[in-house]
Amino acid sequence: MNTKLDPSDEQEAGIYPRHPRVAVGAVVFHEDRILLARRGQAPSLDNWAIPGGKVRLGETLQQAAEREIHEETGLVIRAADPIYTFDHVDRDENGNIRYHYVIVDLLGEYVSGQIVPGDDVLDARWISASELGQLKVSPKTLELLKELFEFG
Repeated sequence: MNTKLDPSDEQEAGIYPRHPRVAVGAVVFHEDRILLARRGQAPSLDNWAIPGGKVRLGETLQQAAEREIHEETGLVIRAADPIYTFDHVDRDENGNIRYHYVIVDLLGEYVSGQIVPGDDVLDARWISASELGQLKVSPKTLELLKELFEFG
């Protein structure tokens, strides 16, 4: 397997990593709608997906999910147990691994707040099941919502 090693600033950003990165998402429902964010950065730029991001050194999965949801949406949630895990591997045109995330989605409970999209997302909203088909939603998000919640 080829991986391209780039300067440390790209390494920190997650591009061309030396090893997989751990990331979390929080699956949060409120009033029969799911919280989704439209990604503002690669990978998955412009796709609607479960909001989340990278786990920081020393954080639990729950702490990371609560922090990331607050940063991306302005909402306060309480993160529970993991419910879905998958790999996101993205290769460039030469086959080099550009991104490799192991993503752990946790169930989250809405606690408080109004959605205010953070600067690393293009938008964030509560989405109804009927709206999913009208949006460019990440395939893994659709899979998770259909398999675990019959949503969509």
